[in-house]
Amino acid sequence: MAELRRDPLTGARVMVRGSRQGRPRTRGVDCPFCPGGLEAPEPYRVRRFPNRWPALEAGRCEVLLYSPDHAASWATMGEEQALGAVELWGECTRSLSALPDVGYVLLFENRGAEAGATVDHPHGQAFGLEQVPPTAAAQLGGGAGAGDCSLCAGPAKELLVAEEDEWWAWVPHAPIYPYTVRIAPRTHVPGLPACAASDRRSLARLLSDVVGRFERFFDGPAPYFLWVHQHPADGGDWPRAHLYVEIVSVWRSPGVPRYIAAGELGSGIFFTPLEPEVAAERLREA
Repeated sequence: MAELRRDPLTGARVMVRGSRQGRPRTRGVDCPFCPGGLEAPEPYRVRRFPNRWPALEAGRCEVLLYSPDHAASWATMGEEQALGAVELWGECTRSLSALPDVGYVLLFENRGAEAGATVDHPHGQAFGLEQVPPTAAAQLGGGAGAGDCSLCAGPAKELLVAEEDEWWAWVPHAPIYPYTVRIAPRTHVPGLPACAASDRRSLARLLSDVVGRFERFFDGPAPYFLWVHQHPADGGDWPRAHLYVEIVSVWRSPGVPRYIAAGELGSGIFFTPLEPEVAAERLREA
């Protein structure tokens, strides 16, 4: 059973589930996500299924396969395949949101061994969380409405990386990891279920664009974290909910990891080794 614990000193919430310690790491020819593999016995375009090693209770953790091609990435899978993966995000969001004990759907991806991925095949995951998690809650709290939304204000010109129709991608003003990009619609779209077909296609194109810039800048597949924040599923009124995707490279330069140091964990103040404006310029040029 998963047990949510809270540190009485720091207030940190930790989900404890010892059974996940035994989950396998599989790389190479025995990939369970390739067509014909353990988790994908039949041909597919995109696929979702319950995680065999769930961090939460059964039915609240899913694996999302973006492509049958083991070597694909957002940058290489092509527009239609990327659109299929974005549509899978939306389908999963709607499905998990409909469960009575799910208050928030978190979509995320760990890409590459350095980012903690246990399988190299292009895939993401979904958590159906009982409550809005602290990070999302902090971004949603305060302010009277969408007019207080910092995402609606848009990025500074020098931080902009790329644009696609009514979407833009930029480096945050104060990123913890130097090569971080946020992707969001210019208008106040609360979540994936509210996206029009044109929005989903624009998001797919921009995801491919941004990951392609990472891969060109880092001269090959770059490990990263990705997550999607959107409107909670708890039935509450969240006027500041604005859909966005965040992509965080775990490298501070090609092949060099950006570690979170003791001084940062101990203080809660983070020290980035690169000006965000420089990171944005480099990604624009990639």
